[in-house]
Amino acid sequence: MKKLNFLILFLALALATTVKAQQGPYLEALYDVQVTSNQIYGFNATILPIIAQQSTEAIGRPLYADIYEPVGDNNDARPVMLVFHTGNFLPFPSNNGTGGLKTDSTIVELCTRLAQRGYVAASIDYRLGWNPIDPSQDIRKFFLINAAYRGVQDARTAVRWMRSLEVDGGNPYNIDGDKIGYWGVGTGGYIAAAAATIDEYAEIVIPKFLIDFGTGPVPMVLEAVNGNIYGTSVGVVPPGYPILPEGDTLCYPNHVTYADGSEISSDVKFVVNNGGALGDISWIDENTPPWVSCHVPTDPFAPYTTGTLTVPGTGDPDDPTDDFAVVEVSGSYDIQAELAGLGAANPNAIFDALPGNIEDYSNIANMRNDGLDGLFPFPTDDPLDSAPWDFYAEDNPNAPDPPADPAVARMYWDTIMAYASTRACIALDLGCTLSQVETLDAAEIGLTIAPNPASTEVRISANSEHNIRAIEVFDVNGRYVDAFFNINNNQYTLHRDGLSSGMYFLRLRFEKGIAIQKVVFN
Repeated sequence: MKKLNFLILFLALALATTVKAQQGPYLEALYDVQVTSNQIYGFNATILPIIAQQSTEAIGRPLYADIYEPVGDNNDARPVMLVFHTGNFLPFPSNNGTGGLKTDSTIVELCTRLAQRGYVAASIDYRLGWNPIDPSQDIRKFFLINAAYRGVQDARTAVRWMRSLEVDGGNPYNIDGDKIGYWGVGTGGYIAAAAATIDEYAEIVIPKFLIDFGTGPVPMVLEAVNGNIYGTSVGVVPPGYPILPEGDTLCYPNHVTYADGSEISSDVKFVVNNGGALGDISWIDENTPPWVSCHVPTDPFAPYTTGTLTVPGTGDPDDPTDDFAVVEVSGSYDIQAELAGLGAANPNAIFDALPGNIEDYSNIANMRNDGLDGLFPFPTDDPLDSAPWDFYAEDNPNAPDPPADPAVARMYWDTIMAYASTRACIALDLGCTLSQVETLDAAEIGLTIAPNPASTEVRISANSEHNIRAIEVFDVNGRYVDAFFNINNNQYTLHRDGLSSGMYFLRLRFEKGIAIQKVVFN
């Protein structure tokens, strides 16, 4: 019995003092979430039908986004986070990965958490397409780099679409077009990094992005062919171009009046990468926005420092274990070191405003990141693990054995959200109150739960001046089970709704703090 009581006390203290030691909009889960799927944010050309031998030319198609909104926030100027999935620029499931869709479980988790905190989160469907089994490594490299370029164009198109909705589209999502960020996961990290840093076409006409097909070195990406770096000019294939037919259109302009050079730009104010890397470290300069990086230092595919990008399972077509080496890229550590090297121009210097008494895991990050604020390394013992925050449906056709545990992945997301959200508050100027949250005494606020133990429901009540804002439910092992938002009342009936028999912990959020209570269902 003493051992059990100690476990209960330990779990209660852990729930009270770990991730949710920050409080308020943008810092904690407060709202229910509404999802509007398949909203068209642009229209552009995809070469996938050519790769699949279903067409002899690129085909124009809509570009889609799933929009996650908070419910009940009463905010007509919401910040926006554009979220990009992984997948190696290849369609799922033929990419041999566990992700590659805007509906990946990991992406749904991230977008839901953002919307629960008050953001509009948009899961972006970007264009894919290159041939990983082409016998020519040069052709593979050429088309992969072009795919990444299209991802950058699509990211910037999504920014302008959001701003066009705010200015001329009735602002259906109640956004603030001046407070937009990128968040890339895996391959999406490459897109977010490049879209946040490439200022002009000349930056990608460098030796690593040149190729020689027998007539001398030429850029892998040609602006006249692929469109400009914003996706606001037409791109047309010239004679003699590899694979694609002469005259084919590879880029259609989108939302041109909201592009750079007008009163509204394609730029963002904040960026987060979970894995991925930057195409070239020279792209970082004083125009780079504040940046948070989460990375496994031993990531076997995307280097943590500077090294060669490899694409798993896409090397020798006769050897599925062979990884295709592409170009040298710079990972999270070198990105953050380069930012710090800007000195007074370091955009992450604004993170110095964070108070020292908040629990956002900064202390843990700082023990690992050599003083690079904005970098959160996640060391693992598995040399093949590049994304411990990743999980997927049980019926995923590419799931390894054993599959990833969603409960473990969500613990990583707890940490990532705590670390990134405080910095996003500052970078996006969200007016957050960054301070320690008080743990409330149940007796002092008149908190009662009855009956307890219960069979079907419990009645939760507090003094009239202490409205319950939200309730989160955790099992006896500390795993998240359910949550209820927008309560805003001092009384609430919590229904069992299929919970198994056993002990649970309720974390109740009030305006001035949190309280932890135990409940047992028979």
